[in-house]
Amino acid sequence: MTGAVLEGRDLARFYTVNRGLFKADATVKALNGVSFSLHSGKTLAVVGESGCGKSTLARLVTMIEDPTAGELLIDGKPARIGDRSLRSQVQIVFQNPYGSLNPRQKVGTILDEPLKINTDLDAGSRRRKVEEMMARVGLRPEHHGRYPHMFSGGQRQRIAIARALMLRPKVLVLDEPVSALDLSIQAQVLNLLMDLQKEMGLAYLFISHGLSVVHHIADEVMVMYLGRPVETGP
Repeated sequence: MTGAVLEGRDLARFYTVNRGLFKADATVKALNGVSFSLHSGKTLAVVGESGCGKSTLARLVTMIEDPTAGELLIDGKPARIGDRSLRSQVQIVFQNPYGSLNPRQKVGTILDEPLKINTDLDAGSRRRKVEEMMARVGLRPEHHGRYPHMFSGGQRQRIAIARALMLRPKVLVLDEPVSALDLSIQAQVLNLLMDLQKEMGLAYLFISHGLSVVHHIADEVMVMYLGRPVETGP
């Protein structure tokens, strides 16, 4: 497991559920004993039925929640909520490009925001980086001043991918990134993701229900059931 850019060691996430006045609280083990490692330029696909813990794993990896037990390592360093230096290393692309972009912000503003919050770059430098990233994901310069509703689903997902890459992370968590798109557009977005991975040395944690998509993009697959990994292989 040495040299992994992302590593999980016996990760667990439990939630307490209040069952009412006359019943004891229950514990839901959303994630229980998940270990994996992910290297630069590789894709680990996480598959399983709804409720198996895939999205909980995504929340731990992106440091939205801390694990109840176990350890998450990014570049060999323990990762926790509030660790800004490591948070920029892991970014997420959500399933629904219609809901994950602010409809009141222009594309240029959406892509500029991560740089504005997390770096000391001046406005001109940020603008250049935004335009470079737009070109990299197949968006044209005139798209800079347009709103999300003016784009197709595939273009919106390109915007979401560009936003996730603005801070040059080492790991992208892809939470069903093509399931809301038409089949022809799915192939375009998957090819873009693979090109970006080669070009930038990105590591992908790819969450999906679609085994045909996983077969196309993954190096390794981890099958989950009831919060546990039950099978792992190439």
